[in-house]
Amino acid sequence: MSLSDLPILSLITFTPAVGALVVACLPGSRPNLARFVALGTALVAWVFSLLLLASFASAQPGFQFKEALDWIPSFGIQYKVGVDGMSVLLVVLSTTLTWISILASFGPIKDRVKGYMISFLILEVGMIGVFVALDLFLFYIFWEIVLVPMYLIIGIWGGANRIYATMKFVLYTLVGSLLMLVAILATAFAYQAAHAGSWAGAFDYERLLSWAGTAHFASDLQLLAFLALFLAFAIKVPMFPFHTWLPDAHTEAPTAGSVILAGVLLKLGAYGLIRFAVPLFPDAAHTFAWPIIVLSVIAIVYGAVVSIVQPDLKRLVAYSSVSHMGFVTLGIFVFSAAALQGAILQMINHGLITGGLFLLVGVIYERTHDRTISKMGGLAAEMPIWATAFGFFILASAGLPGLSGFVGEFLVFVGSFTYAPGIAVASIIVMVLGATYLLWMFQRVAFGPVSDFLNRMRGHLTDMSRVELITIAPLGFLIVVLGVFPSLVLDLLRVPVQVFMGAVGVGIKP
Repeated sequence: MSLSDLPILSLITFTPAVGALVVACLPGSRPNLARFVALGTALVAWVFSLLLLASFASAQPGFQFKEALDWIPSFGIQYKVGVDGMSVLLVVLSTTLTWISILASFGPIKDRVKGYMISFLILEVGMIGVFVALDLFLFYIFWEIVLVPMYLIIGIWGGANRIYATMKFVLYTLVGSLLMLVAILATAFAYQAAHAGSWAGAFDYERLLSWAGTAHFASDLQLLAFLALFLAFAIKVPMFPFHTWLPDAHTEAPTAGSVILAGVLLKLGAYGLIRFAVPLFPDAAHTFAWPIIVLSVIAIVYGAVVSIVQPDLKRLVAYSSVSHMGFVTLGIFVFSAAALQGAILQMINHGLITGGLFLLVGVIYERTHDRTISKMGGLAAEMPIWATAFGFFILASAGLPGLSGFVGEFLVFVGSFTYAPGIAVASIIVMVLGATYLLWMFQRVAFGPVSDFLNRMRGHLTDMSRVELITIAPLGFLIVVLGVFPSLVLDLLRVPVQVFMGAVGVGIKP
């Protein structure tokens, strides 16, 4: 039996749900059992995703491993899933970061362990579902599933101001979700009206994409639906000025929550732009391209400048995400194949690099219960393995050639230069600011004399444990491999990028 004969996407998507049910049935008096069952479940889903990646045919057009079942036939709604090169990469990223995050939670999470592990497994269901859904209604359901467990993870196991951060996160996301639902329903009604009142295929992404490429949606619908989808996805990215929920959510979330938030949840917005908003409404995408490009450049500059003055390690990394994700949206809306490849690669890179940085910040927080940069100093002398790992991820985030962070940004620069040289030059200059705030932060934290605060913590400043090394090592390995062999990812992206460029047109100039 080959992998194509199995419902592999459903296995990957719902294995965590089965694990969550098992954990829910375990006695609360055995938290370690809940931890290991959750970890085992996440590892099984990860292995399934690796088998999917190994069996994926990068040169084959269209979606692969498709599954389709009628769900609500009277409205043409299906359980329909499938993957292309972009989504299969994001599925593997999600399963990888999930088991790493669960393992990283073994020590820090001591209360309500069952609930925490259940929340993480349900969160994984939602994340994977978003990346494999080929029915717009199904996509919306998975999108909403993500909100609830993340709300619980931050609100129950977060920091002192977790309620404020959680409410801000939920309100921003709910506004975006409602706008998305309106756009999805309007799109389905327009398709149904154009097909003699038949609902067949009204929520089917492949049919909608095919129809949008030939008949096109009406101009007014395109403008309004694109704007609604863009706002929903821009909030999740998050783009400037919709970013203000992000630093608070990161600061208050537990370490593993920050890893998933930065590593996967931000990618949901960028994925939505690439998969749905732009290809379905290409005319509107071109209409709004320049304002979005300007907002992307503002995000790149703003995130870098604000990061320089951050006193908290976690907030610095959070604001750096605003800057790095600005490169992603810039790469999408310059309508260049090279830039789009760079944008998707940057999504993967950001998940690996920023996830690693949050894990390493969490190591320090577990020992000192503080993240204030001014209180640190001399950590390299006390924790040399940690300092080495932190320095490696800092250099990757700064875009050092040979590491994965460089390749994605370089491709975005190349594609942006062919579209508007001034935009590309401005973005390149910001890389200097990125190196500035990252290296200056690293110098203050790792080098110099040991601070008085750390001197009082000497009994707690043990170097990284074996479990902590296990969580960080796979990310470091992938950063090196993708930095040296980016074609491993770029080959998978060739067909999805061609489809995107065919939908929006090639060579469009401002």
